[in-house]
This record gives sequence, C-alpha cells and structure tokens, in this order.
Amino acid sequence: MSEQPLLNVSDDESLGTVEIAPEVIEVITGIAASEVKGVSEMRGNFATGVVERFGKKSHGKGVKVDLTENGILIDLFVVLNFGVSIPKTAQELQENIRHTLKTMTALEMDEINVHVVGIQMENTNEGE
Repeated sequence: MSEQPLLNVSDDESLGTVEIAPEVIEVITGIAASEVKGVSEMRGNFATGVVERFGKKSHGKGVKVDLTENGILIDLFVVLNFGVSIPKTAQELQENIRHTLKTMTALEMDEINVHVVGIQMENTNEGE
C-alpha cells in the first residue's frame, strides 16, 4: 500500500476517528466523472490499460489526488465525445464530482482541474 497520508474527517473525537485513503477519493471521483454525459473515457497510464485487458475495471483511472496544506487537489484526465461543449462538460464534471465527494465523504475539495486530453470521433465505418 502506498505511503500517502490518510484524511481525517471526524469532528467529534469522542467516538474515534474516520480516515479516508486518497485511493478512495480517486475511485469516487472516477465513478462520478463517468456519470457525466459527453465523457467518452478516462485517460489512464500503461498499467491501468494492462489491468483492464484482463477484465478488471479501474475506477481510479485518469484521476490524480494531491493532499497539500492548502487542501485537496484533484486532476482529472478525460477524453470527450465529439460535438459536446468542452466548457459546459468540464463544468458539469466539476459540479458532479464536488457534489458526490461532499455527499459521500463530507470533504471539501480545494481544486478540481479537468484536463481534456482527447476527443473521441464517431465511428464512421460501422456499416462495413
């Protein structure tokens, strides 16, 4: 397991603490991003591509979470469908991710940066 710090979300210490690993935030963010209309896929690295070839779904693919002293920073790398409004879709991504994370973890995100790394063109040779 990685040596990243855990997030402490407990306000009342009398019952104990609740800690959330950054990997959990990555998975929640990936699922919330895939719910937005216009997102074709998330851009991962070579390792996530190999894992998906063997049938395992990588929900944290295309998501990078940084824990800083200023707060939680999320970088999202997406491929959008051709014809969608990039600013509108990026804003919908930010709003859906912020809402989902707030609902599930009670954490406030400092930044959610959307990086559009590609456009998925329509498949024109379907009839062949």
